[in-house]
Amino acid sequence: MQNPQARAMVFEAVGQPFSQVQMELPELNTDEALIQIDYTTICTSDLHTFYGKRGGACHSILGHEIMGTIAKIPTEGIQDYHGQSLQIGDRVTWSVYAHDKSDPMAKKGIPQKSGDLFKYGHEPMNGQNPLNGGFATHCHLRHGSTLFKLPSNLSQKEAAPLNCTHATMAGAIRLAGDLNGKNVLVNGVGMLGLSACVMAKELGAKTVFSMDVDESRLTYSKKFGVSMGLDAVLTASEVVEIVAKKGGIDVVIETSGVPSAIEKSMAILNIGGNCVMVGAVYTQRDLAINAEHMVRKLLTLKGLHNYAHDDLRFAIDFLSKNHKKYPFGELVGAEFPLHQLDDAFELAHEGTYYRVGIHP
Repeated sequence: MQNPQARAMVFEAVGQPFSQVQMELPELNTDEALIQIDYTTICTSDLHTFYGKRGGACHSILGHEIMGTIAKIPTEGIQDYHGQSLQIGDRVTWSVYAHDKSDPMAKKGIPQKSGDLFKYGHEPMNGQNPLNGGFATHCHLRHGSTLFKLPSNLSQKEAAPLNCTHATMAGAIRLAGDLNGKNVLVNGVGMLGLSACVMAKELGAKTVFSMDVDESRLTYSKKFGVSMGLDAVLTASEVVEIVAKKGGIDVVIETSGVPSAIEKSMAILNIGGNCVMVGAVYTQRDLAINAEHMVRKLLTLKGLHNYAHDDLRFAIDFLSKNHKKYPFGELVGAEFPLHQLDDAFELAHEGTYYRVGIHP
């Protein structure tokens, strides 16, 4: 018999211990679902919220890199992204946001910027869907959510980061364009960067370079398709000189969000180069970029925040095909039960592991 209550660890104030609360399970309306959470990973943005680097709703349930099992659906049923009926017991993930498909931004192909956006793991608990984050035993998916049934060959550790890390990088790779035969530099090889490296490699990049301030991460990135790691202290001219023998840099995927790193990225690109930014998600100084340099070298600078649903579809298919070729599972270096979330956040904040996992 299903437990009639859910447990959640509630974020109440910056840097303060989580509060464990019991919550009633919801009654479902049309196009909703109740998910029993199997696994959640602590994303860097969860850490930024908890430690005050970015604003976040207090009295909320953090956690958005989630996978789980369908525990309850409405009598009329629900469908996944592909139009297939989902059943109780199916393992699923879902886009990190719910939205109105008729919204003008959604019709433009940018659903993540819809006006009524509801982001799992980011919302306050004072609305109609208080059970809305990953650090709980259950998650209530509201109308407008986009679900995906997970392949059976993916472990919980592999699947949990799909709907944030890997989907976001799938979006960045999409914006980067055709990578076949091109040289790609991934600037910042944390979790996002490693995902970008392996996608670039498998999509035909001639050479994948990584750049980071952490030498150990540069070394580790070679397990994810990188041919050469570059120290981030190198100047733009030094980078250009080093990579010249390989044909220079055609594409940069910029995950650090550091203004000087973005400026360096633009300075090292080949003619016709493309830089896609995904890391600049908190307040920073303005960029200093030379417009004449961009014009004469035919450069492109793009930004991506979150992703479109098809990016998550691509990420799921990609990971299912490549999870044995690359060590995605070992990126979750430690795991804790839900009630030890404070200890988990403390360890995650130390940066020893790419991800720390939470299981209810």
